[in-house]
Amino acid sequence: MQEIECNIVGKVQMVMFRDFISRNARTLGIRGTVENLYDGSVKVIAQGSEDNLNKFIEYLHKGPFLARVIRVNIEWRELTGDFNCFTIQY
Repeated sequence: MQEIECNIVGKVQMVMFRDFISRNARTLGIRGTVENLYDGSVKVIAQGSEDNLNKFIEYLHKGPFLARVIRVNIEWRELTGDFNCFTIQY
């Protein structure tokens, strides 16, 4: 089990980005959270196998149809907690 923390920059709010990420995380069996930040970016903390996290990162770069992802900052790190599922923070 590995963990990543990502900050996604671009047109990623008001385009169903969190929902898109949440659905794909659940499909891959990834646990964690996604939330909008005040600066207009989106923060993701995700836990899963290295292979599934790498597939998940591809979705972060793509985003939903209306999104325009400019940059995805990714930090691989030690597990910081244990998530039961993948949730959207409001």
